[in-house]
Amino acid sequence: MERKEILAHVDHTQLAQTAGWESIRDLCEEAIAYRTASVCIPPSYVKQAKEYVGERMAVCTVIGFPNGYSTTEAKVFEARQAVEDGADEIDMVINLGWVKDGLYDKAEDEIRRVKAACKGKLLKVIIETCLLSREEKIRMCRVVTAAGADYIKTSTGFSTDGATFEDVELFAQHVGQDVKIKAAGGISSLEDAERFLELGAQRLGSSRVIRLVREAGEEA
Repeated sequence: MERKEILAHVDHTQLAQTAGWESIRDLCEEAIAYRTASVCIPPSYVKQAKEYVGERMAVCTVIGFPNGYSTTEAKVFEARQAVEDGADEIDMVINLGWVKDGLYDKAEDEIRRVKAACKGKLLKVIIETCLLSREEKIRMCRVVTAAGADYIKTSTGFSTDGATFEDVELFAQHVGQDVKIKAAGGISSLEDAERFLELGAQRLGSSRVIRLVREAGEEA
């Protein structure tokens, strides 16, 4: 797989707590130069970043991040404001406590409400696979599908583990045909990035892929 094809699936990401405008701006410039799918940045920088990149790059942000246990009303507000600020894509974290309590109907309702607040923008649903059992992952594939989200996403990258090949394979077997897959967290080589795409992921959340391409001696 050519490097440019891998890069076209990457959400070039900077979500460190200490990220300031200079690092966000540099991220945007790298994403434009290497033609990634989007930049994924903190909500507080969405408006500034969108004004900076214009139509040159899609801007993605996160809500309910990274723990997912804020109220549905708070997540809906975050999503609505992000879209008003110019976000093209929203990555939301589910309420993992509800999953552990078996409250899949509440999880589905929350996703539906956030999707409505996205006003037609892409919604990716982070289920934090490292904290779920296999059966819980399968149930969440069904919930995300039923709720009408655009993507199911493996991980925040802020918990105990990130994306695994096994989880992407499991998603591919159980999500609906209209739901795409995003692998995120801990993608540490171009070979792994390619493997995730081969297994069915359509997006890769990563802060490393561009650096890996550079280390391989390839320029934008």
